Parts: sequence; C-alpha cells; structure tokens
Amino acid sequence: MSQANIAKKAELVDFYAEKMKAAASIVIVDSRGLTVEQDTVLRRNLRESDIEFKVVKNAILRRAAEKAGLNNLEDVFVGPTAIAFSNEDVIAPAKIINDFSQTAKALEIKGGAIEGEVSSKEDIIALAKLPNREGLLSMLLSVLQAPVRNVAYAVKAVAESKEDAA
Repeated sequence: MSQANIAKKAELVDFYAEKMKAAASIVIVDSRGLTVEQDTVLRRNLRESDIEFKVVKNAILRRAAEKAGLNNLEDVFVGPTAIAFSNEDVIAPAKIINDFSQTAKALEIKGGAIEGEVSSKEDIIALAKLPNREGLLSMLLSVLQAPVRNVAYAVKAVAESKEDAA
C-alpha cells in the first residue's frame, strides 16, 4: 500500500471520528438489498432533515469509532454498513430509518450512538418511537399550561357563583 493511500485512509479516519464526536446521534444500518428507488427515497428523507447518510468501509468506521471514544461498536461494523449522522436532532435519524424499515424490510438497523454513548439496536428502535422535538415541545407546553388553565377555571367558577349569589 502506498504512502498516499495510507495518508488518505488516515485522513478519512480523522474525518469520520470528528463527525462521530460532533453527532447528536448516529444510526448504523445494513442497507443491502434495498432497490435503487428505495435507497433514493431513504436518502431524500434523511437529507430533508439535515441528516448525512454515507456508505463507508468498516475498517475506517472501526478506527474512527475507536478514535472518537465509541468503543464496543466493533460488532456493528460487519458486512455492508451505512451510517447516518445528525448533529441537531437526536431522534430524527432513528425515527426516519425505523419508519422506512417498516416498509423496506431489507433495511436493518444494526446499532449506533446517542449523544456520545454507544447504543444497541433496541435502544435505537426505542428512540425512534419517541415523539420528535416538536411533539415533545408541544407536550411540555400543554403540561405547563394545565395549572394556569385550572386556575382560570377556578376563578371563573368563583366569579359565577358570586354573580348567582348577588
């Protein structure tokens, strides 16, 4: 192997190690068996949510994960591997890939990382079942509004009872 090839591979390892460190979540999949049309749709869905999706050699990913401190991913980097990186939304890659895998049975989630912690296939699927960021914010807002709403109803009830008494 030439020095240029070794240098290029070292550069790729560094590049993907930095991507792994910066990512809010990473989902690793086996996309072997997807049709070209399915792969195109999946990539479009991911791209619309600002999620980067790449097919990368296992040896490079293995070294990058080790360099990024994501140990215990060696078992995941076997066979054809594609990796999705999200720097913003933790839930989006898991949700999009899991939803897509329901119709495209060839797509298999292998594992990943959530906020710098190695996660199993089961963890990624559980994450995918959570509501997205907007859904969580909506739930939080309704929880915060409930006490105010209850006070308003109580004040209204007291006001109506005083009106009836007068």
